[in-house]
Amino acid sequence: MEQETKCIHAGYTPKNGESRMIPLIQSTTFKYDTSEDMAKLFDLEASGYFYTRLQNPTNDFVAAKIAALEGGTAGMLTSSGQAANFFAIFNVANSGDHIISSASIYGGTYNLFNVTMRKMGIDFTFVSPDCSEEELEAAFKPNTKAVFGETIANPSLVVLDIEKFARAAHKHGVPLIVDNTFATPINCQAIKYGVDIVTHSTTKYMDGHDCGVGGAIVDSGNFDWMAHADKFPGLCTPDESYHGITYATKFGKEGAFITKCTAQLMRDFGSIQSPMNAFLLNLGLESLPLRMKRHCENGLAVAEYLSKHDKVSWVTYPGLPGDKYHALAQKYMPNGTCGVVSFGVKGGRKAAEEFMKHLKVAMIATHVADAHTCVLHPASATHRQLTDEELKACGIGPDLIRFSVGIENINDIIGDLEQALAAVK
Repeated sequence: MEQETKCIHAGYTPKNGESRMIPLIQSTTFKYDTSEDMAKLFDLEASGYFYTRLQNPTNDFVAAKIAALEGGTAGMLTSSGQAANFFAIFNVANSGDHIISSASIYGGTYNLFNVTMRKMGIDFTFVSPDCSEEELEAAFKPNTKAVFGETIANPSLVVLDIEKFARAAHKHGVPLIVDNTFATPINCQAIKYGVDIVTHSTTKYMDGHDCGVGGAIVDSGNFDWMAHADKFPGLCTPDESYHGITYATKFGKEGAFITKCTAQLMRDFGSIQSPMNAFLLNLGLESLPLRMKRHCENGLAVAEYLSKHDKVSWVTYPGLPGDKYHALAQKYMPNGTCGVVSFGVKGGRKAAEEFMKHLKVAMIATHVADAHTCVLHPASATHRQLTDEELKACGIGPDLIRFSVGIENINDIIGDLEQALAAVK
């Protein structure tokens, strides 16, 4: 099936007389006839559900749809994009291990890695996404367990050279984990370019309507864990907390990662997406291709308008010809990138704040990538915990405005920009 058809049909096939829509199973608990039946679930000898803290049918239907869209073999939903990225890293790295990450990532993810997960004993090296292959090679250590990046960085809009990072990761026998939130699988199927694990904040374009916070993880099924068994004991040696199961041998490279992530991490952390949010997410997924096309059309129009305005000092949009990352965007996302445009107003931080006060259609909000046009000044909001040096490393200046272009009529969006810019003195 093509992507548009998968958005409607993948993940759930109703049987005769069953609900056409993915059913909402709003239940914490599931009943069984015998203790033996339930024991098979706890032993991972049978598939099924016993408690929504680990798994829920609604969630699994939607996760299967996202996995199909990404071209993966297994998927799971989490309570947020932050939880997805945490689980994806923590599923392969323990205290004393090391991760390489692109420096151009979402501020919340940077803080998760650089502060919280360091406290857990996991070391991180942040590299420029524009680094040479030699510089990337130099970042690896004997205890490196994964490489991380974002297809389109939030909010710097840096496009990751996926194949460069995949080559380096695979040369050292570790997976490449990539957050594909901004591009979505409609515009970038990152697995085709060598990504092993894909994460998402489903809160953004996938949901698309500010309805529910959520995240997702998809396994490509391509990384051979047993070929690098010494690096990944959690996947390749018996898990005594699950009766000595070795995930990589019992579930193969197609299912080991997600099974361990569910049976071990979701069991212990409980960062499950609510079934109601998953149900709403599915509604968003059904219209995702239509919305992404409109987001990209509007985003390019806004970028072109701003690039010609005399009060705008710079514009970044990877879909804009002449943009630093336009060539990479054309390679990995030939049908469009996203609807987010970053730019600066002449006059710096003060001018940026003045501009935002006069917007009428665009809403000042911490959210991004949904049907509404939203605007944010990251240096004073999502990235305010970062120092000036860290902001610079992430590609975020004090004047940067993140403008998330919605699906409203483009004349209204540009008219709003025009009157707000006119008010900046």
